[in-house]
Amino acid sequence: MKKLLTSESVGAGHPDKICDQISDAVLDGLLKHDPKARVACDVLANNNIIYIGGQITTKAYIDTIKEAWKVLKPLGYTENDFNIINGIYPQSPDIAMGVDKKEDHELGAGDQGILFGYATDENEYFMPWPIVLSHELVKRAEKLRRANKFHWAKSDMKSQVTVEYDDENNSIQVKKVLMSIQHDENFDENKFKKFIKENIIDYVMKKHNLNLDYEILINPTGRFVIGGPVGDTGLTGRKIIVDTYGGFAHHGGGAFSGKDATKIDRSAAYMARYITKNLVAAGVAKKLEIQLSYAIGLPRPQSIYVESYGTSKFSDEEIANAIYKLFDLSVEGIIKTLDLQKPVYLQTATFGHFGRNDLDLSWEKLDKVDTIREHFNI
Repeated sequence: MKKLLTSESVGAGHPDKICDQISDAVLDGLLKHDPKARVACDVLANNNIIYIGGQITTKAYIDTIKEAWKVLKPLGYTENDFNIINGIYPQSPDIAMGVDKKEDHELGAGDQGILFGYATDENEYFMPWPIVLSHELVKRAEKLRRANKFHWAKSDMKSQVTVEYDDENNSIQVKKVLMSIQHDENFDENKFKKFIKENIIDYVMKKHNLNLDYEILINPTGRFVIGGPVGDTGLTGRKIIVDTYGGFAHHGGGAFSGKDATKIDRSAAYMARYITKNLVAAGVAKKLEIQLSYAIGLPRPQSIYVESYGTSKFSDEEIANAIYKLFDLSVEGIIKTLDLQKPVYLQTATFGHFGRNDLDLSWEKLDKVDTIREHFNI
């Protein structure tokens, strides 16, 4: 059976991604000085105003506006472009009461929530091809722009890739590629599009030894001069499918950026990815999804659900039992296992949180494969 599946990504200068990066820049800045900082930082960018809000409890101090400019200036903005407002205040004591570790109980989850993890063996990234390629296109475009090798380009950009999966022949083929890239007012449209095709789209597909006979759409409206927060309002946490699996897996609804590791929206989603990736790499299944659920103030998951899509010789119940046995799913256990109190988050705010072989991320490590194989006698 043949089926078409599509994913999208957005560049570092997309308004939502600007907000994600500022949120994570604030988080990283605080974690450098206070690893136990409690951070929930959300950013709104609209026209020439950027509002940094949220709830933070910390012993540290950072200049949030300076952190924002560290993100904005490499994207091509100057201090004349935005008025930045700081609206952060302390975390609710009602939340802290349920989360804080006391002598008589473990660290509790910062909120209730359902989280999903997913992995597939279709490439070295253990990710679906459409989201891998979508990320690589905007990553390549941004790299060329920052190196001043991409004439006329600005930082707001989007990509979308459609891949045909042929189950009968166990093969894939790229069918359609869409790129929308912001540009200067005065530009040579033909040269601009030719550069994108040859130096970005074809480059990425050749890198992965994929076909080159796909349909290409570049700036299909014909013009993309006004971009960033002037063209569209940006908000932290609005690109949750771009951040995860490109629509190939379920999503619990909680965003990642701007949240410290006591927020299970982030930490438990990272743990779920770590678990599924190691299980797939160990040969337990070719494709695997798990769901974890948590309750505010309680340290351990309330449920685990496993879906192996008929790709495993082991039952979903056997896999779930192995997860309980081999992984510490308490909030404190997740933070310790994945070492999540370090300032590593800003680098994840663009081009996806998973499948990042270009970054040294704890939740992408394959250090449980041998233990899993021993458990399953693989």
